[in-house]
This record gives sequence, C-alpha cells and structure tokens, in this order.
Amino acid sequence: MDLDRIHTPVMLDRTVELLAPALEAPGAVLVDATLGMGGHSRAFLERFPELTVIGLDRDLEALAIARERLAAFGDRARFVHTVYDGITEAIRREGFDEVQGILFDLGVSSLQLDRAERGFAYAKDAPLDMRMDPSRGRTAADVLAEADEDELRRIFLDYGEEKLAARYARAIVRARAEHPITRSGELVQILHDATPVAIQRQGHPAKRVFQALRIEVNEELSVLAAAIPAALDAVAVGGRIVVLSYQSLEDRLVKRELQAASSSTAPAGLPMELPEHKAQFRLLVRGAELASEAEQAENPRAKPVRLRAAERVRRAR
Repeated sequence: MDLDRIHTPVMLDRTVELLAPALEAPGAVLVDATLGMGGHSRAFLERFPELTVIGLDRDLEALAIARERLAAFGDRARFVHTVYDGITEAIRREGFDEVQGILFDLGVSSLQLDRAERGFAYAKDAPLDMRMDPSRGRTAADVLAEADEDELRRIFLDYGEEKLAARYARAIVRARAEHPITRSGELVQILHDATPVAIQRQGHPAKRVFQALRIEVNEELSVLAAAIPAALDAVAVGGRIVVLSYQSLEDRLVKRELQAASSSTAPAGLPMELPEHKAQFRLLVRGAELASEAEQAENPRAKPVRLRAAERVRRAR
C-alpha cells in the first residue's frame, strides 16, 4: 500500500502557516487530535525540529500506520488511543498542562474510506460496520436493526439533513422485516428503490444516509461538542487551534464555539469593558476558508472542507 498516494493531507500548507507562529518556540507541543495516518503530523515534525506531537486516534489500525510512518522522529511523536474528547486526559498523561497548538481534521479518514471492509463507503459493498474504533460499540447494522422508524427518521434528518428521511426510514423498516440489513450494498439498493427518479438525478441517494449513520455510530457530534471546549482550555497564551470540518453540522458547532471564545463577555449596557470580560481568543481567519481550486481539483476530498482557526490572547484568572 502506497500511503503517500492514498493519503493526501487536506489544506496542509495553510494549516502549517496558521500554526507556525505558535510552534516555532523550543519545547512547543502540538496535539493532532485526529491523527489518522499521520500526514499532517509528519509535516509538522519535519518543519519544526524541536516540536513534540501528541497524536490521538480512536482507530487502532490508523495508529499502527502512523507509528510506522513517524518512527524516525522517536519520542517527539507520541501516540494515544482515545476519542478526541479525551484530549485533556491525553495531554496530562504525556506530562503537559497546556500546549501551543491543536489540530482537528474531522470526519472519516482516507484509510477508513479506502478500506472497503470498514463499510463507510456507499460505493463499495461491505459489512455495515462504520465504527472508527472497530474494537467497541455498535455497528451501523445494529442501528438499522434496533432503531424504530421514528428514531431512524430523526437520525437521517438531524445528522444527514436528508429531506427524504421519513421515506427512507419506512423503507428500511419494511425491508428489515423480511431479512436483516447487514451489507452496504443492500442498504444502497433499498434507498435507491425508495427514491423518486427525478431526485436520483440530483446525486447519490445514499450519501446523506451513510453520513448520518456514521455520525450516529461514532457519536461524532456529541464528542465534538465536548472536545472543542476542552481543546480551547488546553491552549496556552499565544497558542493556536485549527479545525478542518467537512460537513455543515460540524462546521456550525465549531463556528459557535470559536465565536464564543473570541467574544467579550461584558454584560450589555456596561459603559466600559472590564479586563476580565475581554475575549480570550481572536479569530485568525474571516469566516471559514475553503481549499483552493487547484487543491480541490487535485484532491477531491478537499472540496467540502471548511477551515477555522483562533489564537489565545489571554487566559482568564
């Protein structure tokens, strides 16, 4: 397997540019909260010779690959098997109270998409697993078997923003009454048959449902909602955080947390802002940045990305 060919880090140059001012000092620490196969981390370790990277991932296969790819950096590269809402404990376990940089590259990884047997890709028939950590938790097949029609509709609507959520939930409940739905190909066929022909021309009918199931199986939004505040709290003064999101639900959550952290807490009508009300962070980019057209053309997985970043300017006493 050619790892450099299958894994192209998204917005790598821009990510390095944004985090560089915080990582140039001796003894700097970067948390790669979504290590994957280590593409971003390797670039940072090469660029900053005194940097320590703490890589977090829930996927044991990804961690094993990253260990191999980053072995040349010795103990400058550290690895923690955890979901990224465990960021505080991971930092402390490695002997640090705060860090200079944090990177989140959210969503499903190249490894997970390209391993057909993991069941993430609707274009490849495989067991309906979708667990980012295959060692624990329920699978997508379990969700399809156990959730009632109302719950399936909620999952598809809330996590996939799927307009046909109710229609798809009914079709799945009818199909599973005849036999269990255990493979991605079976689910794709059910969704295809339940989709009006006119809507089929607007895109693959399984795309949003597969996204919704993945988010449900891995509890991605609840994990992210806990992880971003914890990450912000761990950033040292002068430190920076960069988040790459790939769907609107993630991006809205990240936007809300970064905007809150970079806003004054002064009560409305106060004649002057007291020091304790000043924002603890400042935003580094206006809105959400997109990958360049050139990168999107070269790496299709960069098309949906939204980048947001902030720097800690003070810490509350």
